[in-house]
Amino acid sequence: LPVHESVHQQERVCVDVLRPTCSYQSIICNFHRPKTGDALCKECFFWAFEEEVHHTITAAKLFTPGDYVAIAASGGKDSTVLAYIMKLLNDRYNYGLKLVLLSVDEGITGYRDDSLETVKRNEQQYDIPLKVVSYEELYGWTMDRIVQETGRKSNCTFCGVFRRQALDRGATLLEVDKIVTGHNADDIAETVLMNILRGDIARLQRCTALVTGSEGAISRSKPFKYTYEKEIVMYAYFKKLDYFSTECIYSPNAYRGYARAFLKDLEKIRATTIIDIIHSGECFSVREGIKLPTQSTCECCGHISSQPICKACVLLEGLNKGKPKLGI
Repeated sequence: LPVHESVHQQERVCVDVLRPTCSYQSIICNFHRPKTGDALCKECFFWAFEEEVHHTITAAKLFTPGDYVAIAASGGKDSTVLAYIMKLLNDRYNYGLKLVLLSVDEGITGYRDDSLETVKRNEQQYDIPLKVVSYEELYGWTMDRIVQETGRKSNCTFCGVFRRQALDRGATLLEVDKIVTGHNADDIAETVLMNILRGDIARLQRCTALVTGSEGAISRSKPFKYTYEKEIVMYAYFKKLDYFSTECIYSPNAYRGYARAFLKDLEKIRATTIIDIIHSGECFSVREGIKLPTQSTCECCGHISSQPICKACVLLEGLNKGKPKLGI
């Protein structure tokens, strides 16, 4: 966060000598980067942040000119910064992409309806068209109704499964080539921890992947894979981006919250914990002879699944039969 000036800090200048427009020899740094500890002026932090995302995109060859790319947009800090960065880099480096914002309306009164208003403003601010798909139109249920049936213990299971499929269905409707999501380094490190604690080796193998999507599926990528959440917040704040910051009203009891709290405690002790956990996840391998689920298509809805009937269809059947715990 911004450096509090003291007698000893007043002579500290921006360390970024790679950005030619920075008059670093005379500029006092604004803050330290959480990721590296470097003292940077505001403009050089913007440049470093943008160039690191650009390097992630180009090093992995995430896109090819002419791709039609859907940006998963929730109105939160991650997706708002992602939309801004994708627009900026597409123009700066001539990626040649056609961009569209894709939002999922879970039907959470007082949360998603407000955040979607932010996405609609982003549509105008960044001149990127918007497509919204809803749980109600796709499944005939809203999260508010689901919570009435299930209570607040398992609601995140329903929402997570339905949202992943809703993004795929929305992308199929738009006929896009690829999807990008705002998952950041903190999110991925949390997922590694969760999969270890649950013993889910199948998901552990793929949760650190920069690009996911099997044969015939629309691929998803994470341009923010190595980007710290703190830096995304700083970028959004100092760029004065328009984003929605209220937490989902149904998330306080989510399992991920406990993994997040544990990760933050580790980060206080060791600043590189987040990246270290991601690298550890990338290096995990499964012993030969261990049978892992293979991805195919659901017999009911035709979407990607590792089982004959996908999790979304199992959960939906339970809801429709008045037995919401059937698929948990």
